[in-house]
Formats: sequence, structure tokens, C-alpha cells
Amino acid sequence: MRHGFALALLLPGVAHAATETPLANGWRFIKADAAGAEAPGFDDGAWAPVSVPHTYNAEDSGIGGARARGEPEGVYYRGPAWYRLEIGHKPQPGKRYLLHFGGATLKADIWLNGRKLGEHQGGYGAFRLDATDALKPGRNLLAVRVDNSRDTHIAPLNGDFNIFGGLYRAVSLIESDALAIDRLDHGGPGVQARTAALHPRRATIDVAVALRNDRAAAARFTLSSRIVDAKGKIVARSVAPATLASGASDTVKQTIVLPNPQLWAGRKSPYLYHVVTDVVEGGRIVDSQTVPLGVRTIAVKPDGTVLLNGAPYQLRGVNLQHPTRFGRGPIVTDAEIDEDLAIFADMGATAIRLAHMQHPPRVYERADQLGLLLLTEVPLIDDHDPSDAFRDNLVEQMRELIAQTGNHPSVALWGIGNEIRKSDAASNRILAELQTTAKALDPTRPTTYAHCCLEDSDPIAQHSDTVSYNRYFGWYWTKSEDIGPWADELHTKLPGRPIGVSEYGAGASILHQEDPVVKRPESNGYWHPEQYQTDFHIKHWREMKKRPFLWSTFVWVGIDFPSFKRNEGDRPAINDKGLVSEDRKVRKDAYYWYQANWSDAPMLHIASRRDIAKRTQRVKVQVFSNQPAVELRLNDGAWTRVPVEDHIATWDIDLAKGDNHIEGRVQAGGKLLTDAVRWTWTTRP
Repeated sequence: MRHGFALALLLPGVAHAATETPLANGWRFIKADAAGAEAPGFDDGAWAPVSVPHTYNAEDSGIGGARARGEPEGVYYRGPAWYRLEIGHKPQPGKRYLLHFGGATLKADIWLNGRKLGEHQGGYGAFRLDATDALKPGRNLLAVRVDNSRDTHIAPLNGDFNIFGGLYRAVSLIESDALAIDRLDHGGPGVQARTAALHPRRATIDVAVALRNDRAAAARFTLSSRIVDAKGKIVARSVAPATLASGASDTVKQTIVLPNPQLWAGRKSPYLYHVVTDVVEGGRIVDSQTVPLGVRTIAVKPDGTVLLNGAPYQLRGVNLQHPTRFGRGPIVTDAEIDEDLAIFADMGATAIRLAHMQHPPRVYERADQLGLLLLTEVPLIDDHDPSDAFRDNLVEQMRELIAQTGNHPSVALWGIGNEIRKSDAASNRILAELQTTAKALDPTRPTTYAHCCLEDSDPIAQHSDTVSYNRYFGWYWTKSEDIGPWADELHTKLPGRPIGVSEYGAGASILHQEDPVVKRPESNGYWHPEQYQTDFHIKHWREMKKRPFLWSTFVWVGIDFPSFKRNEGDRPAINDKGLVSEDRKVRKDAYYWYQANWSDAPMLHIASRRDIAKRTQRVKVQVFSNQPAVELRLNDGAWTRVPVEDHIATWDIDLAKGDNHIEGRVQAGGKLLTDAVRWTWTTRP
């Protein structure tokens, strides 16, 4: 058998804070169930060598059309698989060892040296298990059984996306002192920092530290928490003595007054502090943890006004499905996540709804840095099971979501569900418990629910602090302009209730071009012309921006993503409602429409650039810009100044036979911006 070897090198007798050893290489894998594979002596010589993160659905995720074939669980592999790894280690006395799993879809059972450490149910949150008693000197055998098949006790039960199975996020071994910050606190850092209050010249920061003493004797120590600014300077601190009995755990709360704070103010100024918490014993730091801190408050008024630090702040943005890349599924790098968020920061977005589950840690970290506000939610999607076990699982996933992401100032709202399809006692009880859990764990943030498919005012939509709606006027029903009258009617029907739009969108294949669009495409068919999507979003945004009572507007969706249910657009297994193509190489015309409306950076963009073969000689040039006027010319002719009205300049031209070159330019901010397209007109016999 061939195995990897990981060893944390620690100097004996020297005090250390926690260390983390990646367990990335040397894994053996089989995409099948394997009886007895948890035993150290099991022969895995025929298994495939893999590195972690890893998914076993990278190759079969491109199969679509399950909706039409009535296959609700998917046509890709959904079932068990096994991972095994040999770990070389020398456990130190007085130390504690935790196995960290960044994510395992959907259920994971873990053994170390044949001893079962535990299991985890839920595919999108991190979890940790105590391996101290099972870890031995020398070689250790770690075995993990992962299963992504549908389980009525584990959310989600449904969804318009793929459930990629595997150990698809990092695995590591954490070593700490037996007296330590408790990293078993629902997979979180063990330290929670919140802005409790803002005053003219100071902020009150509440810090809660979960502690655990696994020593044989009681411990006396000092708990020190300090706030460090962006330059590394300590600007405030709290120091207090503490005691903890042997085998006990406790949460110690500290209050720190921060003078003259620099606020985290969204896109304008996303200033970040950090809170560093040390456990100090006899003058030595025996454990330490660092978490981000953005000094800010968030609220939503009954009239729909979002308040960031007490001032109105407009949430305009996109939905981002769980980050994936073609051929790799959820195995994405931090740089790729940064690329995704930069795309929407460039567009001028101020917010992102993270659909429909907890996203990778880097998403939250980068949003902190960019000043993008996030709506992040638990995976309660479409269907539910009425059992106590299913409800308990969702509550635990909510606890994990808050523990693991709650320190990030970018997180603005907790989402308690999406599109529950029936309103019965079980449905309402699930949402009520999720609401209660979220408010108990974090009263500083409002909650929301994404409603669809039942009456707008159904009780199912009344549990959260705010409600938002998934509405597809002009795609699945009626016409795009109906979004405005619908919002007006709902605003009248629910006075004093903050309402928003959590989803609206239309499919668009960059290979399907049809200019002008003369009829609505069949949304569940193959033909998804990009121009229809553009027209859809022009009409929707013009209606929604006139209605300030909408607390949020989130386009569905930011980037095309894999979905086993679909067989539409230009290829199977893709949801092509994205403003950007799945490979991130093409920003569709609708993307630039929003950029013209949302971004302060000067821009212009000539639309219909992929509709090269024109069907008529007389065509309309449509240019998106945030400047008062642009200049256009055809085939090196004279420049014509065209006014921009509501972010669009239009120009009627007659094409010459053959190739035509259309150019646009504008002088803005001391720079010349240009754009150009080539169109062809050929007379037909």
C-alpha cells in the first residue's frame, strides 16, 4: 500500500499556540461503498491516488435533462465513496488534536485507527472532530466515508444545482494545548466579535470566547483580547483573569471600547480591524485566535430602507451560486473566488446573495475586503421533510453558518430558506425555529426569507424580519414590465413589511443571437437569445429603481452554473441565466447594462456584439454608458454625437454590403474610452 505522510514538527517543552497541518496529499479513493474500509489493515492498494480537496462528480456533472426525465436525484453519481490516508505523527503530552474538514457532501463518517470519531450531516459547513484519544505515535490510518445521495434527514432535499460529492474542501490536523479556545464550537473559530453599539466617537465591541480545559487539573490563566488596526497597531484591549475546572468548558464575554473607530462602510470604505485573543498562562501564550472585525451596524427599516451605520445604503446586486469551475466542480482556488467577486465589484454591485448554502471561507474574506454586503443562507430549498431529524439538521446548519461566518462584517443578513412549496405546520415550524435560532445567536443582523410559489402574503413568508421574492415576470410568466405593478400591489398589501426581490432573471446563450427579439423564447426550451436577456433586464431595472421601498434587488444569476435538471440553452446541464459565462470569459450585454447604471467608473459598451450576421440593412446601434453623450461612427465615417438617455444611446444606421465596423468613444475623467463591433450584412437572393 502507498500512503502519504504528514508530520507536525513541534519543539518539546516550548509553549505553542495552535498549529494546523494540511492533509492534502497521499489519499486513496474509491467511488463505491467498501465494507470494512475503516479498518487499518484494509487493503486499498487498488484504489486511486487523489489529493484533497476532491470531488467524485467532476466527470459526470455535465449530464442534464433530469427534470424532463423525472429523475429528481440527478443523473450523475449520487452515492457513497471512501477516502483513506496514512498520517505519521508524534502526539505530545498535554496537547489536544482535532481533525478539521472544510466540507464533505452530504454526509461523512470518520474513523481513525479503526475507532469511529463521529459523523457530520450537511455538505456546506466545516466541522471538526476530537482525535486526541485515537491518535497514536507513528502511523495512523484515517478513513472517511462520504455519501452525497439524497437523505430525508439532511438538507437540501432539492435544488436547481448539482450536489458534488466528496471531500471538496481542505482537511487538516489541528494541534493545541489541552487548555485552549474551543474550536469544536460548531466548526467556528471559538471567538465571536460583534459591534454592539456605535457612538459619535467610540464603538462598543462584544467579544465571546469559547474555552475548554481538557487537562487533569483546574487552570488559572489570563484571557487577553486586543483590537488591531489595519496597520498592525493595538488600539484597544481587554484583559481579565479566568479559571476553568478540569474537563469544563465555558464562554467568557468581554466588552471592549474602541475610541474613534474607522467604520466598515461597504464599497466606500471597507476598513478592517482584527481581534486577537490570547490564552496566557505563566506569561506564556498557550493558545491564540485571530478573527476579522468591521465596525459597523446593519438594519432594515419597515419602509425598506437599508441602514449601514445608521445611513441609507442601497443593496443592488446578484446571486452567486456555490462557486464551481467547468470540469472541476467546487474545487476552486482562492484566486478564482477573488476573480468572481471582482467581476461584480467592477459592475458596481454593492451586495451578493450567496445562494443557497454556506459558501467557501474565501468568499466571505474577500467580500470583507471589497465592501460587498452578503446575504448568506441555510440550504432549505423547495422541499422539506416533516421529521424532527430534518428540522434539527437545519437548525444545526444554521448554528454552523453563524459560528463560522458571523465575524465577517460583509455578512449583512441571515437567510432562513428559499421557495418552500407548501405552507403546513411542519413548514412553518421549521422556519420559526430557524428564525429563533438566528436571532438568539446573532441579534445584530436581520433575517430574510426568499419566497416563491405560494401566495405572496402566505404565513410562510412572515417568520423572518424581512421577506424577499423570487419573481420571473417575462420569463416563466407574463411580461417583464409587470414587475413594477406587482411590487406596488404587494407594498400596499403588506404595509410596514420590508419587501425585496431576491431573484429575477432570464436565460442567455452567448451562441444564440437574435436581433431584434420579436417574441419571448420558451424558457424551458433550447433557444435563449442573449438579446432577450438584455431586454428583460433593461425593463426590470427601470421598473425596480423607481421603487425605493424594495430593500434589495438580486439578479439571478451572476455566473452560469451547472444544473443536472436542465437541458436548455446551448448545452445540457447548465443554467445560463448568468450575466457572465461559466468560463468567465464573456460578460454578457446585460452585465454592461447594470454597470452603466451602478458603477461610478466611466464606461461605454456597444450591445449585440455577438450578433454578427445581420438580417436587415437598417439596424439600431445600442450603447450602454454612464456618460451624458457618446460619439459613434460607421466604417471610418464622420463621428456623430449621440445623447445617452437613461444609460442608453441609440443610433439608427444603414449597413453596407459585407463587413461593417461600428465604433464608439467618449472622453471621461481625462481618458478616452473606446469600443467597437464588426457586423456583416449580406443580401439574400
